[in-house]
Amino acid sequence: MNWIGRKIHLYNVSIGLYMLDWWERYLFSILSLAVSFPSPPDFLVDLLSSHLSIIFFSWV
Repeated sequence: MNWIGRKIHLYNVSIGLYMLDWWERYLFSILSLAVSFPSPPDFLVDLLSSHLSIIFFSWV
């Protein structure tokens, strides 16, 4: 087992996710990250808005 696999196993065992299905583990992880970081960083918002404006306005 490599280093990343060991860390994932430790995460699953320490939080009690080992008894869940794979999709339940992913859902729990996504929701816990969403609660931990409620607002995206400003640089990410600026980056996405500039890329989206380029994509949407290039079609017009």
